[in-house]
Amino acid sequence: MTINDPALLAEVTAAFHAYEAALMADDVPAMDLLFHDAPTTNRFGVGEVLYGIDAIREFRKGRGGSPQRRLGRVVITVYGDAFATADAEFFRENSTRRGRQSQSWVRFADGWKVVSAHVSLEGDSH
Repeated sequence: MTINDPALLAEVTAAFHAYEAALMADDVPAMDLLFHDAPTTNRFGVGEVLYGIDAIREFRKGRGGSPQRRLGRVVITVYGDAFATADAEFFRENSTRRGRQSQSWVRFADGWKVVSAHVSLEGDSH
């Protein structure tokens, strides 16, 4: 198995940054296009647990946008030709807490899509 084929890594990296731009702009249709349209797609957030694309869509409609943030370290790894992970640290405006985001991406006929995502904030103590 090839890990991090340069062309595929560039594709996933572009998809990851397109999602980040859509998130910061609260561009719900763009975010929706980057998540796999299936009941098996899940997203666990800081305050929500969403099973299936319909639950994810409903959450996005009602939240009024994501808190603004800047990315820290981002690690994207492509395994073979159809699966990738993206792990990122982020820092919300007016907060010293570090956030973490993990995404699993799968390449479908219509492009790379998130099939699972998890967002959390680092606790105040360890």
